[in-house]
Amino acid sequence: MQGLRLGTRGSALALAQARKVAAAIETSQRWPDGWVQIVEITTTGDKVQDRPLAEIGGKALWTKELDKALLAGEVDFCVHSMKDVESVRPREIHIAAVRPRGDVRDRIVGAESIDKLKQGAVVGTSSPRRKAQLLRLRPDLKIVPIRGNVETRIAKVEAGEVDATLLAAAGLDRLGIAEGAPLDLLPAPAQGAIGIEILVERGDLRDLLAAIDHRPTHEAVAAERAFLAALGGDCHSAVAARATDGIVRAEILSADGTEIQAGSGAPAELAGRLLEAASPALRAMFGR
Repeated sequence: MQGLRLGTRGSALALAQARKVAAAIETSQRWPDGWVQIVEITTTGDKVQDRPLAEIGGKALWTKELDKALLAGEVDFCVHSMKDVESVRPREIHIAAVRPRGDVRDRIVGAESIDKLKQGAVVGTSSPRRKAQLLRLRPDLKIVPIRGNVETRIAKVEAGEVDATLLAAAGLDRLGIAEGAPLDLLPAPAQGAIGIEILVERGDLRDLLAAIDHRPTHEAVAAERAFLAALGGDCHSAVAARATDGIVRAEILSADGTEIQAGSGAPAELAGRLLEAASPALRAMFGR
């Protein structure tokens, strides 16, 4: 088996993650460097940079072109940041491996902490979760949408377009960027995890990728995604979750952060309990 093709988005972060996955596969199989070929695929999410994802189709904008390439046999497997992958996937596609998780926290760039932001500071983020968590702590903040890759968002802070932004610590670490202070916020489900998907029928690749699968991370990510699926939310919903030993700690928030329902438990049971405790307005954000 040679010339395996690994599909990935073409951003600097996606390519850095793909190279790490390719190297891990080659090392596990004792293959020479370059045995796994990286195939760059431009997604709709990469093309459209002027609107929040929630307005134009959500997480599928990061995955649908990669899915098409996988289903068409143009690549053998695809690598994803798992927090960007929909909780319900096509039945022909299987998450075969998840790599050891990076730092799950967010980092704030442009300030030492949320408390140190000036009154009425402008914070750039297109994440409903980050927006709701920020406004819960600091209702005076002005949250504006911001898109683009990591370097672009940092540049907007440096140019004074926004006072600060929040970025995933794992992504910054993988790019070798030391900027930002870590925050004690519950992260997005599957944040910091890299997954590899294959076609269900590719049993040969399933066995090969088992060698680089980190079981504790895979199980934690599966629990967080199960919680998300049980909620039935979309990209407009503010959801945070972190799983440890099969127990999920999570919160759902109103868009302005004024309501929060939080707890811990098994994925489906916890989702039901949080929704039952939520106001009608908050439940409506999850189609209930």
